[in-house]
Amino acid sequence: MMSSVSRQAAVSYLGAASLIILAAPVVAQPDAASGPVLDPSSPLDVIPDFGVDWPDLNAPEAPAASEVPASVPASPSKTSEHKAKPPTADVAAEQRYTVAIEGLDPDSAQRIRNRFDALSTLKQGEGKPANSAQIDRRAREDEQLLRDLLRAEGFYGASITTEVDSNASRIAVILRVEPGQLYHFADISIEGLHASGLQPEAARQAFSVKPGDPVNAEAVLTATANLRKYLGDHGFPFAKVEEPSVAIDHAEHAAKLTLNAAPGEFARFGGVEIEGRRRPFGPKHVQRMARFKRGDVYNTTDVDDLRRALIATGLVSSVKLTPVRTADPNVVNLVVTVERAPPRTIAGELGYGTGEGFRAAISWTHRNLIRPEGQVTFSGVAGTQEQSLGASLRRSNFRRRDRVLTAQIVASHTHRQAYDARTFTVGAALERQTNIIWQKKWTWSVGTELAISDERDTIEATGAPRRRTFYIAALPGQLSYDGSDDLLNPTRGYRLSGRLSPEVSFHAGTFTYARAQVDASFYQPVGAKVVLAGRLRLGMIMGAQRDQIAPSRRYYAGGGGSVRGYGYQDIGPKDVNNDPIGGRSINEFSIESRIRFGDFGVVPFFDGGNIYTSALPQFSGLRYGTGLGLRYYTSFGPIRLDVGTPINRRKGDPRVAVYVSLGQAF
Repeated sequence: MMSSVSRQAAVSYLGAASLIILAAPVVAQPDAASGPVLDPSSPLDVIPDFGVDWPDLNAPEAPAASEVPASVPASPSKTSEHKAKPPTADVAAEQRYTVAIEGLDPDSAQRIRNRFDALSTLKQGEGKPANSAQIDRRAREDEQLLRDLLRAEGFYGASITTEVDSNASRIAVILRVEPGQLYHFADISIEGLHASGLQPEAARQAFSVKPGDPVNAEAVLTATANLRKYLGDHGFPFAKVEEPSVAIDHAEHAAKLTLNAAPGEFARFGGVEIEGRRRPFGPKHVQRMARFKRGDVYNTTDVDDLRRALIATGLVSSVKLTPVRTADPNVVNLVVTVERAPPRTIAGELGYGTGEGFRAAISWTHRNLIRPEGQVTFSGVAGTQEQSLGASLRRSNFRRRDRVLTAQIVASHTHRQAYDARTFTVGAALERQTNIIWQKKWTWSVGTELAISDERDTIEATGAPRRRTFYIAALPGQLSYDGSDDLLNPTRGYRLSGRLSPEVSFHAGTFTYARAQVDASFYQPVGAKVVLAGRLRLGMIMGAQRDQIAPSRRYYAGGGGSVRGYGYQDIGPKDVNNDPIGGRSINEFSIESRIRFGDFGVVPFFDGGNIYTSALPQFSGLRYGTGLGLRYYTSFGPIRLDVGTPINRRKGDPRVAVYVSLGQAF
């Protein structure tokens, strides 16, 4: 039972972690109508940010300063006490100090320390010069902060003693805590949940704090937010949940929580309306992106998902979704208010790899040239071994959510040790892709590709140059699973992908073959700063001899995305001129340890692999490379610098290879 005397107090939640008693102690009066009267003998509250205690009016007259013995300590208060050893220097002299908290409850110690460190004025000045007056002022402020944090965890009877040791070379400020007994909720009352279409018991379950739980501010705020979300997810777009009211009973070390909710009318989705100037798409396209249909029960999770989908288009700078009542009280329309983002982008890329040389790329993109979401990109590449010009079309959310139609046309010139190819390619695909906002588990693509490639290589046995033109039609398809935790910088999980491309080649007759490839990678954290990562690749070409296949369609190994330490495409069979000629099968593996220190990291790695003339990889004669990488972690992904060396190098292999790019190696 709650007491009506001075042990009763009202409680207010401030922020996510502060429970502060606001009411002063009161004394019950015989005449309830007259209300509580302040007890004149009650101590006055401490004034925040005021460094002088209230005088004790009941204390005897203080002697003059000259009559106070230096050994007499100040009288401690009920909840806090300052103890300071006699200073060894002038109080105005500045010294550095350290801060420590002792005596916290083990179950909540780390949370309280983390919050204290973030808010403490002592912590902000730790290690910096300060005089005794400044340190004392900060200690008093932090006593109140620590007391509030303890109350937020349910410790309302905590006692804090502050000790300042100024005899050491560096001042030590120690806050000693006696947490006292943990308070628990004796009763929780949620009013107003009886509404049409609502299951009150299920709604109460959404409020996860139950009788017997500790009086924890963060848990109560989380439970309140969960109740709001439950109402919004079950057809109540205009639901209101008031801030909880908590009353503390110090006699029983318990609390009572009261919460008032007003669900409002039950509603279903109606139509979608668009507002805003220069709208990049219409309501029909917005409805296509939504995961709800007209007549579905209103759900705030689906509304939030649509908001993120609109942002992911890159066509809006801001978006607001508002449910609006209609003539039918059980139907709401969703009004989408958007501001168009600048639709054009110019981008550049620069990279370098031993064996590949320098590579620079530039592109111009209009993200809505063909409405809706018809992104057109013109791009060019200028590099030591590669030059190209191309145009591409990307229609996002094509006829349904998350489906993408792509088309491209590219003219390129590629000069490698293995071949020199001038290729013209036209292709199109329908696919489901991942992105940074939604990193999807499953992705796929199916498409078609037509290529004309004029290629020069050498005859393996004699090394004599030759020139051939290939006409190729392909039907590439890919299926991938991504179980990692990050698209650009994964730290745990694994990825699997398979690719199959049946192809028809017209050169000196017509023949068919199929290219298949499987890739797998895993990521496992080892401690707080280290991630162990590995990958495996297996590939094969079946149905044609190696010499029949265009050199640009064969498998090659070596380089920054393959076996590091070797030049680009340097691994595998070679002709009499010691130039690579590629093969019909491949196996590769890599293992590396990603060690991170803040924004920087080091990555020791070990790679291996080989190319074979047979249709299936033989797992023999592997070439190995090892080295060390450096990483600089940015908001858009890590910048990579890898330096590798071959372990079992052959004649002509480089002793050191360097690779620079954006993103991890795999």
